Amino acid sequence: MTPPPALENAALTAPIDLVAARPPWSQTFSSLKIRNYRIFASANLLAVIAVWMQRVAQDWMVLQLSGSVTAVGITVFMQFIPSLVLMPLGGILADRYSKRLILMISQGSAGVLAAVMAALALTGHLAVWHIYVIAFVLGLVVVADQPARQVFVNELVGPRQLRNAISLNSSIFQMGGMIGPAVSGVLITAVGGGWAFAVNAFACAVTVISLACVRPAELVKCAPAKRARGQFMEGVRYVLRKPTIFWPTVMAAFFSVFGLSLAVLMAAYANNVFDAGAGGYGLLNTLVAMGALAGALASTRVAVLRLRSVISAAGAYGVVLMIASLAPGMVTFGAVMVVAGFASLLFLTSANQLVQMSTNVQVRGRVMSLYIMVLIGGQAVGGPLMGFLAEHLGVQWAMVVAGGVPALAAGTIAVILARRGQLTVRMNLRSARRPVFIVPRSA
Repeated sequence: MTPPPALENAALTAPIDLVAARPPWSQTFSSLKIRNYRIFASANLLAVIAVWMQRVAQDWMVLQLSGSVTAVGITVFMQFIPSLVLMPLGGILADRYSKRLILMISQGSAGVLAAVMAALALTGHLAVWHIYVIAFVLGLVVVADQPARQVFVNELVGPRQLRNAISLNSSIFQMGGMIGPAVSGVLITAVGGGWAFAVNAFACAVTVISLACVRPAELVKCAPAKRARGQFMEGVRYVLRKPTIFWPTVMAAFFSVFGLSLAVLMAAYANNVFDAGAGGYGLLNTLVAMGALAGALASTRVAVLRLRSVISAAGAYGVVLMIASLAPGMVTFGAVMVVAGFASLLFLTSANQLVQMSTNVQVRGRVMSLYIMVLIGGQAVGGPLMGFLAEHLGVQWAMVVAGGVPALAAGTIAVILARRGQLTVRMNLRSARRPVFIVPRSA
């Protein structure tokens, strides 16, 4: 007997109970007990610090060489357009071949590109078009790197520790985001941005060495997908029929195009509004990362994954960005950026967890490539768009758009999910803790 559509949808979007109770604080770093993951995570921390250093130096040098916020957006476009077009190919590669080998090749290639950028910058020959070209080639490297990186985590820790490892990866990324921009800002001011690229080249070499030190016998491997026709469409159909994958991906599209262009807007705020220079831009990135680190660590304490929680976090981020547009000064703006970082990482981490935990491991590479294509590729559109809006409407209005569209999208998706799940919103103004809550429509 086929269940009614409402019941079927409710089952497909039901919370994923992964643990019986909220994990104790002692289990916050439990995946680090696994040797292979410790090696990977240690090298990853250095790599992320270096990537953030390069990203801040790259954006700031484009702004200084061109004097245009739109040029910064074009750099973002060049780096992320390969993901928008080719990322499914990276997913197919991740499902077919050794993720470890793919990562070693991609990180080696990224190191060479960083070394070239460092040489051009340190010899005084760097031009904006050089940055555009290298950013585009680096985007091609990301196409192979990101799907393999996402799925490789499962091989390192196994399914029982996957959620914890995803949260810790997010924490590592944000720790790098706290340290890297601050160090990069100091380097740019003291000796120039070229040394940030040199540090990234060194970090890529360390990552390749760490991957070589991983013990293959201790990896939790699954049988690779065999070459066959229609593998890409198989991944697309899988995404379309599972709400716990489809709706986070849709939300990620709006989040990416508008909300993840925050770095472009912060560069404009630091340079044009607050006159804070490279150090101020690095500080703003660090403040966002501080909040994001707290959000990533908070995600390790969540016992149940809920689709509505994922969408709510994205909506909250949009509201915070709209509030940031009203900030009267650097101090207030920086404080709001901490909250924005927290909400951003709650969405990104919980969405990543929900998509991965809802996906069969045999097709996970392709599914994650589609999710990453939307999340990263959307920035190829959002970077130039937000740079254009900042120059022609003003950075404050651009910030309103950056937050307003994701907030509106989250509200629309919430209404759709409520209708399909036969839910309704109730209010209890006498309760300070839960004045608004969702209940079954028949209740």
